[in-house]
Amino acid sequence: MNKQKVSSFQMGVLFFVFMTGSSVIFVPGPLIGKAGAGAWISLLLSGAVGFSILMMLLYLNRRFPGLDYIDYSRALIGNVLTVFFGLATISYLLQMQAAIVVGVGLFMVGAMMRETPMYAFTALIFLIAACTARAGIEVMARMFTLIMLATTFFIAIVLILAIPEYQPEQLLPILPKGLLPAVSGAYYTFGFPYSEVFLFGMLLPFVTGDKPGKKLLKSMSFAFGANLLALCTVTVCALMVFGPVSAASPFILYSVARLVEFQEIIQRIESIIGISLILGSFMKATLSLYVLSLFIAKLCRLKDNNTLIIPLALTGFLMGLVTYDSNTQWGSIVTGIHPLWTGLALFVPLLILTVVAVARLGKS
Repeated sequence: MNKQKVSSFQMGVLFFVFMTGSSVIFVPGPLIGKAGAGAWISLLLSGAVGFSILMMLLYLNRRFPGLDYIDYSRALIGNVLTVFFGLATISYLLQMQAAIVVGVGLFMVGAMMRETPMYAFTALIFLIAACTARAGIEVMARMFTLIMLATTFFIAIVLILAIPEYQPEQLLPILPKGLLPAVSGAYYTFGFPYSEVFLFGMLLPFVTGDKPGKKLLKSMSFAFGANLLALCTVTVCALMVFGPVSAASPFILYSVARLVEFQEIIQRIESIIGISLILGSFMKATLSLYVLSLFIAKLCRLKDNNTLIIPLALTGFLMGLVTYDSNTQWGSIVTGIHPLWTGLALFVPLLILTVVAVARLGKS
């Protein structure tokens, strides 16, 4: 198994990249459709659950230093239950990596290059993601730090230049239909992206240093807060520009960028949002593919996860061709099925492990 190591800071960068990469483009529009002006409340609610998942992972990482999710799952509940829960998790991770890349393909076909077949984009992204994942976590940490700075800058520039379009009155009323729409929005954002914090249970052991617990806690908490702030900011800005109509666009930040004009010099800068979406989704797809290969290798007691990466990328590509054929179908699966699937395949097993670990500590 790969023995590469990264610092606590680099792990925080990877965490921010994974949580923010594609969600900052895909989440705000559908979320506003479900929760309206209370969309930011939905993010706070689901973010609280996501933060609890992160705390459970960090607790288990401290209890079992140097071990990943599969290792301490075997130690706590035995091999049979670990394999049972692991198969459910693998089923979700396979579908998840396909959904990430197909989202980019649907965006490119729907917003930019309508005559190009979607597989032309998904095949290239899977190929590049597989090559990057095979390079290892150290390479990803260094590369993604630079890409993160560029994409964050692009998004910030768009939001700043769009200030003349903001109408703060569109933020009110916040909850005209009560709390239920906000809860519905929280259900959606629990499935994507906050339950996906779970994947870092396979990556935290790569952090180097003696007893990196405090640094890791600080780095991961800061990255989580930055992600929540970024999603809330983009959602609020979209509401101020389009109001309830924001729900009509699945790529609302792209629509905001199309409105930007600055003294007839800076216009039609939506292409940089397209670039940000592609880069963010590429980084998230790469990390998902890498974690999936680690998960299967550990579950099957294989020595090298790299041999699995290319076959898994091919599997994800084929699943994308078979499973999704439109934005509507992609949206219905991500908003309706994903939250329940992640709850059963990711959140419940992790909660069981945490409860067992706490109970055993109390008995010792």
